[in-house]
Order: sequence, then structure tokens, then C-alpha cells
Amino acid sequence: MVFLLMLTYYHQNFLNQGAAKNVLIFLFFLAIITLFGYILIRIRTDNKKTNNIILISLLTIFGVTALIWALSVPNAQWSDFGNFWSRAPGYFQGDKLYQTDNDYFSKYAYQSGFMAYILGVIKIFGYNIIAVQLLNVIYQVLILLVTYSLAYKIFNNIKIARLSVLLLMIDLDWFALNSQADNQYLGSLLYLVTFWLLFQDKNWSYILAGVSLAAGCLIRPIGPVIIAGIIVYALIYILMKHKNYKSGFKILLTLAIYFILFTLAGVGIKASGINEYGLSNHDPEWKFLTGLNYQSGGTYSNELNKFIDPSKSRAEMSKVEKKQLKKEIKYLNDNNAWIKLFINKTQTLWSSRTLATDFTNYSQNHSQKTVEIINYLAYLGSIILIIFSWIGSLAMFKNKFDDRFYLLLLPLMAFAVANLIIEVQGRYRIEFLPIIAIMAGLGIYKLISTISGYFITKRN
Repeated sequence: MVFLLMLTYYHQNFLNQGAAKNVLIFLFFLAIITLFGYILIRIRTDNKKTNNIILISLLTIFGVTALIWALSVPNAQWSDFGNFWSRAPGYFQGDKLYQTDNDYFSKYAYQSGFMAYILGVIKIFGYNIIAVQLLNVIYQVLILLVTYSLAYKIFNNIKIARLSVLLLMIDLDWFALNSQADNQYLGSLLYLVTFWLLFQDKNWSYILAGVSLAAGCLIRPIGPVIIAGIIVYALIYILMKHKNYKSGFKILLTLAIYFILFTLAGVGIKASGINEYGLSNHDPEWKFLTGLNYQSGGTYSNELNKFIDPSKSRAEMSKVEKKQLKKEIKYLNDNNAWIKLFINKTQTLWSSRTLATDFTNYSQNHSQKTVEIINYLAYLGSIILIIFSWIGSLAMFKNKFDDRFYLLLLPLMAFAVANLIIEVQGRYRIEFLPIIAIMAGLGIYKLISTISGYFITKRN
């Protein structure tokens, strides 16, 4: 369904505007990626030094490109990213992060973990956004490295690992937000490291996995879907299928360490004075109010701003939001609109542009024509990733892979399900794109291998 929704979005937003030109650009882009993929497949894999050179070359090319991007867009921080960056100077001068119990950081106290990270970066490097940008690029490079390692462990195939890195690194929709104080890259890295550690199946790795999982939840608070995926994986594949009770117990150890560290972190946030609400969510209604708003397609909209009144207390606004939430649910029930809303939200989350390039506001220092080209190229990266992941998902029915891949897929599925009822944005998929890239790596590998085999057979 995601593939069909992407085709629909592509038709509505790009084919209706210069179809011939856009199709030619797409085919050229696809041909270039396939050519580079073919080259990566043809390079020998039986030499460790050669493999390292190829990997380092890919990471270096990406690192330089990502850094150039970060330095070529405006330094101003927008949207939620601006909340983290703009409030930091005042905090160091003694101001609180919030003035009322209905302010951003009082309502969404769970963002205090990343705020503490931003304050730490400023404490070390000064109030210079370049430090955050450089760190983001480093995290992105490390994400590519961990993606490579995970792909190799899952398929035992270095070629697929190389291709997974290639497809992720060319997706501008994925890396465009490195200029912003965005918690998705560091959060994504920590979650991927958690999966990598669990793959090791060692006592020390389960302990460290608990640490990295807690750190990931502090930085990017999507821990519940990650934990849900891990628990389901442990129940189905470790306990029921393999009856490996020893590893199942170690998974419990990982989760126990996570809960202890996360609880202590909440206490620490309160004790430090950063946020008296710790890491809690004092506005749980809002995500559901926006997520179940049919008119906005489950996304944040200016129309919903009327429900944000910072002059009122949280108790007053909670009643208003709960009342409106009941109206949203009644509307969906009365109009049988649940399925259509879910389809629209699925398209927004997985098939549309992430709008990552828009969040950088780079249109301020680039021409409209350049903006249109960049937006299109960014979306092409997403199209290529989704198309090959679709091919890869079909190939998985025939291709042998490690059961541990479900440790990555189940959190992805939990995330997709959770976003059916809460607010969605295209950029929310960013931290899960490395997992999709691994499937896409298999997809492009199968495609190139099939085409190569056809020509070899025809030549003989």
C-alpha cells in the first residue's frame, strides 16, 4: 500500500508539473544509482582491506556532502528545533525553560533529555550552532556505519551492506535536518546501537544495550515503540521459536537496566532544576487531538492553533482538549472516516516528502528554481529507497536472512501502528529509514543480480 500511495503522491505533486522533465530526471537518477550499485557489487569482497577502503570512501563522501549541506543553509533554528536552541542562553542566565504549567517544556517535559544535551554542547563548545551541526554529521556517518554492520550481520553479505549505505546516504530527505538542533539523528544512532548490541548476544552487550536504550529514550522519546518491538521479538523468536530462555532472561536484564536508568534520569532532571516535571508528558491529549483530526489529515495545522492558549493553566486546557478529542472521535465514527484517515496518515508518514528541506528554510538564501530542484531530488532519494525496500521485502520471502532482523522490523511496525492514532509528520520516519535502507539494499542487490544474470545468459 505504501508503494501505491507514493506513486499517487508522486503523480499529484510532480507529474502534474512538467511530467516529461521530471520523469527523465527520475530515470537518470535511478540509472546513476543502479550504476553505482553495480560497481559496488562488482568490487571484490574477499579482501578485508578492500572492504574497509570502500566503506571509508562511502562514509567520507557522505560526510563531506552532508557538511556542505549543513553549511549552505540558514543557521536559524525553526519550529521545535528553535525551542531547544533559543531558550538555552536564557537558561544559563537563570531563566526557567517555562513560565507556566502550560508552556512547551512543562507540557512536554520528556523533551528535557535532549534539552540537557543541547545545554551540554553549549557548555563545552559555546553558543555556536556549528557545533550541533558538526555533531549531527558525525552521528549520520556513524548511523551509516552501524547500518552497514547490521545489514552484514542479517544477510551475511557485504555487497548488500554496501548497497544499504549507498541508498541511505543519497536520501537528502534523510540527512537534510543536520543543520537543525534535531534529536532524531542522535536518537536514531542510539537505538541502532541498541539493536547492534542485542545482536551480539553477550552478557556485556545486553548490559550496554540497556544503557544505550535509556540514552536513546532520553534524547528521542519514542522508547515505547522500541521496547514494544523488543518484547514481541523476545516472546516470538527467542522464547517461542528458539526456546532460548537464557537469552530471554538477558533481554529482561536489558529492559530492567533501561527502566532503572531512565527513572534515575528523570529524578536527575528534577534535581538539577532543568525541569520540575522530570521526563513526563503533561499533555497526552494533544498528540491524539492532532492525530485524530480528519480535516488536517492527522497532522499539526494552523487551524488547531486555536486550542493552544498559553495564558490558561494546563488543567483548563486539558479539559478543552479532551472535549475536542471526543468531537474528533465522534466525527470519525459518524462519517465512517477512520480508514480514510489512516490511509491519509500512512501517506503523510511514509509516502510523501519528509519536508526536511523545508524545515531548514533554505529558500531564504536560494532561488525558487533551486528550491524546486532540491525538493525534487530529495524526494527522489525517498522514492528510490521505498521502491527498493518494496522489492527487498518481496525478496525476503525467498532469501535467507537472520531472524534477528525482526528485532529491527518489529519496532518499525510498532511505530507505524502507533502513528495511526497520534500526530504524524513526514520527518518522523527519519530515524527508521536505516532499517528501510537495509531492506532496500537487498532489493537493489536482487535487481542488479537478476539483470546481470539475464545479460550473461543472453551473451552465452
